[in-house]
Order: sequence, then C-alpha cells, then structure tokens
Amino acid sequence: MSNFTYAFLRLIPALFFFLPIVIFHPSYAATTNPTQLVLLVCRRTSDYAFCVESLYSDLHTSNAADAYQLAYVPFRLAYLNATATQHHIATLLKHSSSPGQSQRLRQCSRDYEKATSALERAFNDLDSETFFELADFAGVAAHSAADCQAASRGTYTSLAVMNENLKGLSEICNVVAKLFSAS
Repeated sequence: MSNFTYAFLRLIPALFFFLPIVIFHPSYAATTNPTQLVLLVCRRTSDYAFCVESLYSDLHTSNAADAYQLAYVPFRLAYLNATATQHHIATLLKHSSSPGQSQRLRQCSRDYEKATSALERAFNDLDSETFFELADFAGVAAHSAADCQAASRGTYTSLAVMNENLKGLSEICNVVAKLFSAS
C-alpha cells in the first residue's frame, strides 16, 4: 500500500467525525430569517435550532415553495448521514481490536442497512407522490440510529454524534411527512 493511500485511509475517521459539521454549516442569514414553511416544520421538532441549521445546509431549502419540494431535503440529508455512518462503521470495524467491539459494530452495520433501505424507499414514496409511508420510513431510520447507539454503548464518540444527527433528521422527516396527511 502506498504512503498516500495509507495516509488517506488514516484520515477517513476524521472525515466522518467532521462531516456533520460540514453538512450542517448553513449561512447565518438563512438561519436567522427562515421561510414560513421551515418555521412551520421546525417549530414542531424537539430541537428548533438543529432543524433550521440542518434544512438550510441544503441549498434547495430556500427555494422550496411547498411541502413536496421541502420533503426531499430532510430525507436527502438523512440518507447522506446514514450512508456516511455506514462507511464510518465499516472503517471502525476494520480497526476493531476486540470481539465485543466487532459484534457491536456489526449490529450497528445491520441497523444502518435498515436505515438506508428505509430512506431509499422514502424517496420512492416521494417520487410516486403517494406519501403514505414517509413517516414509517422516517421512524425506521430513527429507530435504527437508536438501536445502534444502544448496541455501541457510547464506545465511539463520532458514531454517537452521527446517531444523534440521524435521529434529529428523522424527526424532521417525520414532521414533514405529517404535513401530507394533514392536507
């Protein structure tokens, strides 16, 4: 293995630790003056600031004229988080030093397979404009992150942050999904 490849592989865990910071770094103007639609959604979440910052980390949020256009944003962010977390878990698993750690990480890997699968199906639901199962898919993603957190027992700080982010993004997805059942 070349020195460059080895050096790059050593940086991957740091990349996944800082990925949430990069993804969730919105402009100050957008977060201090959110649209009415973003206000409607974020006021119904448990963490208003996380919601606004997350939504405005995606450039499509400012132009979202309705719930349908906005719905793609949190589901896309949740999917990006889930796939990045899957890669992070795979990296941790490669460097795992004990059978117990490996077992917990394999459980997290299975949990995140469920999450990414559910989020992919959510995109299909959005594309077909049926919206019937969006809340269910968001729930699967949130439970998968919670299950991983329980399995990992807080062993990995970076994984804990990614789990919390997915739970928060899933909550936003759930609130957006409920906008469709209310109409």
